[in-house]
Amino acid sequence: MWAGRFKKELDSRVNSFNSSISFDSRMYRQDIQGSMAHAAMLARQKIISSEDAEAIIAGLGDILSDLETGVLEIDHEAEDIHMFVEAELTARIGEPGKKLHTARSRNDQVALDIRLHLREEIKEVERLILKLLEAIFEKAKAHVSTIMPGYTHLQRAQPVTFAHHILAYAQMLRRDIGRLDDAKKRMNVSPLGSCALAGTTYPIDRESVAVELGMDGVTENSMDGVSDRDFVLELASALSIIMVHLSRFSEEIILWSSSEFGFVTLDDAYSTGSSIMPQKKNPDIAELVRGKTGRVTGSLVSLLMVMKGLPLAYNKDMQEDKEAIFDALDTVKICLEMFTAMFETLAVNSEAMRCAASGGFIAATDCADYLVRHGLPFRDAYKIVGQLVAYCIECGKTFEELTLDEYKSFHPSFDGDIYDAINLENCVNRRDVIGGPAVASTEAQMRSLAKFIESRK
Repeated sequence: MWAGRFKKELDSRVNSFNSSISFDSRMYRQDIQGSMAHAAMLARQKIISSEDAEAIIAGLGDILSDLETGVLEIDHEAEDIHMFVEAELTARIGEPGKKLHTARSRNDQVALDIRLHLREEIKEVERLILKLLEAIFEKAKAHVSTIMPGYTHLQRAQPVTFAHHILAYAQMLRRDIGRLDDAKKRMNVSPLGSCALAGTTYPIDRESVAVELGMDGVTENSMDGVSDRDFVLELASALSIIMVHLSRFSEEIILWSSSEFGFVTLDDAYSTGSSIMPQKKNPDIAELVRGKTGRVTGSLVSLLMVMKGLPLAYNKDMQEDKEAIFDALDTVKICLEMFTAMFETLAVNSEAMRCAASGGFIAATDCADYLVRHGLPFRDAYKIVGQLVAYCIECGKTFEELTLDEYKSFHPSFDGDIYDAINLENCVNRRDVIGGPAVASTEAQMRSLAKFIESRK
């Protein structure tokens, strides 16, 4: 490729160290797609002949077909996918193949390929997130009225429903899709025509190539065009946040499936046993998702470190972008797929949730609100109910088990309707505000989610 300047053969170890085809070969479709658009533009601009362009495009099409069908295998002795395709093309069609690289550098070529490839990968990640959102919707629809304790500091706090709880994750995942959409917008501009860093003297038409590739425009500075990897960093950040959300959800499922909680039972197909303890049923899928979060976050940190000290324009360091972002994408996709399957098949133990909600005095805030409605300042009501909780703990009673006389001994405003006030279903359904756990509010959240899912299909 660089014959002429160099007089010595490259050390075989350097060749291996320098090579990227082991990981950039997955971009072969995008490399061929970009090359076809480039060749067509060169002919339109009369930089190469129409006959040469037709031969190039036909040859590239044959290479793509042969790669797709397995007739042609990628030569991993080649330095990268770009040189493999060009060498194969030249071997097939001769001299016209040597003209393909006119007005182009590998610097702008790889910058285009990775944009096109990541654009497609984002679509797949979003599709998998939508599948999880659909699973959450279906599970929420079945448990709109399933009472469970809501927690702060992992301590029972106030009553909510299982639907309300899992719909919180739906909101996180909707934001994840928004972040991916934003990353895709900034990614979807063509750097082709930036060449090595200073553009070209040929009369190329960058905009027409961008249109043909379904891109929204072209990069406005040639040096930035070849050295920008912000879109990779942005995608890695979005993927890391997705994994944080899956990790938090996994942590809850791990807790809920334990004997101490017993809120859910994992399907046998998505659990594992122990090699020594026959009674064990382990939440390995959720644990692996939780663990792989560190892997994806590590890719983000690695990418940030690669880019942090690079002068303009292209540097070989930037070859390190692909393995990290590809691994992050592969990890997120398999985690979304497996988590969704696990979540769809888990059984919800409604009675265990209701039983847990009955303990822990989670109606305490409602009890205080009852006194406020009877004219007490909230802080006074708060103190009285705190004393009431201490009394219950000392006597081994729940709010429901206290007599009215016991209530009145703490304040005369308590009356028979206190039992309705602390009823868990009533506690939930009185919270009928936007975003609250009441059935009506939860159903509104579900309608919004259903509308969002439908809009993405």
